[in-house]
Order: sequence, then C-alpha cells, then structure tokens
Amino acid sequence: MSDNSLQINVGQQIQKLRESKGLSQQDLAAKCNFEKSNMSRLEAGRVNPTLSTLEKVAKALDVSLVELFNF
Repeated sequence: MSDNSLQINVGQQIQKLRESKGLSQQDLAAKCNFEKSNMSRLEAGRVNPTLSTLEKVAKALDVSLVELFNF
C-alpha cells in the first residue's frame, strides 16, 4: 500500500465516521480546533496527518484511534 493510498483510506474513514455521527466538516474541524479547509484536505487524503492530529480527530469523533484505520 502506498503512502498516498493510506492517506486516502484514512481520510475516507474519517469522512464515513463523521457522516455517521451527523457532523459537518465544519463541526468536526471546530471540535478539533482546525480550519475547515484543513479537515477537507485530511478527508481528501491530500495531507499526511501526524499521530497527534489523528488522535484529536478520533477523540472528536468519540472513537478509538484504531477505528480510523478500519477500512
């Protein structure tokens, strides 16, 4: 699996979890203290997030960090 496809898969999983919780990108970005544009890039797989970024997202979605990699 290439780095890029991993980023895309993680981003798609974040989007899926966010939508299942009824949150908009703006809502999730605010919960993480991120700009909406950063959340958009993260979900699109256009950035390589740090572990601390993924931890913030997982906490905001009320899921374990491992769930971001369940694809």
